[in-house]
Amino acid sequence: MVHDVSGPGVLKVFERLREQGIPVDRLKDPSKVWVAEDHFVPSADKISAENIVKLSNFTREYGIEKHFRYGMGQYGICHTLSHEEALVLPGQVYVGGDSHTNTTGALGAFACGLGHTDVAYVLLNGRIWFKVPETLYFQINGRLPDHVMAKDLILRIIGEIGTDGGAYRAMQFGGSGVENMSVEGRLTLTNMTTEAGAKNGIIEPDQKVYDYLDGRGAASYTPVHGDGDAEYARVYEYEAEELEPVVAEPFSPANISVVREAPSTPLDKAYIGSCTGAKMEDLEAAARVLKARAARGRRVAPGVDAMVVPGSQDVKRQAEEMGLDRVFRDAGFEWRESGCSMCLGMNPDILEPGQRCASTSNRNFEGRQGAGGRTHLVSPVMAAAAAVSGHFVDVREMDLN
Repeated sequence: MVHDVSGPGVLKVFERLREQGIPVDRLKDPSKVWVAEDHFVPSADKISAENIVKLSNFTREYGIEKHFRYGMGQYGICHTLSHEEALVLPGQVYVGGDSHTNTTGALGAFACGLGHTDVAYVLLNGRIWFKVPETLYFQINGRLPDHVMAKDLILRIIGEIGTDGGAYRAMQFGGSGVENMSVEGRLTLTNMTTEAGAKNGIIEPDQKVYDYLDGRGAASYTPVHGDGDAEYARVYEYEAEELEPVVAEPFSPANISVVREAPSTPLDKAYIGSCTGAKMEDLEAAARVLKARAARGRRVAPGVDAMVVPGSQDVKRQAEEMGLDRVFRDAGFEWRESGCSMCLGMNPDILEPGQRCASTSNRNFEGRQGAGGRTHLVSPVMAAAAAVSGHFVDVREMDLN
């Protein structure tokens, strides 16, 4: 997979190889390649627009048929399309030109992000060199409490092991807590293994995964499971029932605190979106909070700009069929087309200097959502609660009945 950021970078590698006399006139297997337009859209400047043109020329020249074009049919965030479109299946090795390629490991694939040069090599040769990583195993027991989401769990883990705790290692999740999770919840876990520095995140596929893929027309595939005597570099164990909502303060996903102890800092924006927080399950959870507050006359707090950006157009259509768009709009949220949007400062959706955002995205590095902005990472339900309160509040303390 390449997108509108990594694709042009790969093409520059092709140009250098061509200058060295290395053939780059055809790909090893175009049918195994797919392209997404998600980061630079809608384009904010000439360079961004030119990158989209480069992608179109690339797919046409090399015979790549799977090109998800912004504004045409099904499109959205690459890491949402990878599972929504069943582009990656259990047992497969999948590489993409983006660090959050790890996401699709929740389906039981080895999914890993690569740089431009390595992606170019894969496109031309159909193979790549990997050092097989050691595995950190995260045993999750029980069931997450009400209003505690997979985002809270993975932030808790990153807060414990640090942003380099998984460096060149696989992070595997298992136990009854994972079995009780939906596939979409699991995707949140593997997505954010990137923020722990992991080579990949992975979860053994089960019937939930098979049913999920069957509903998306997946054909034959060969699942891979761990050995009974597998050895792990380290095992971590968590009791799901003991977890509570957390927030990662600027400027690190590891800088966490429980929401009930978070400062009541006024917020300027609330963003429900990104490959981490814009799946159907995420939108439904946030909408439940807003619907309950609307029944008490509460909408988005004065001074807060709030937006919802579904992960894909299919997610958007499904949400609209359920009436979720009306719930968000009635609460004062802007309902948007799918794409990366405010997850990163590469399009018109950015924070101004000094602004603070409650965000369901995966990174809160300095300048991530705009120069001088400050990003606070939370779950979708916490972002909704923060939007109507104007500051962080433990959703469990709100009357949602």
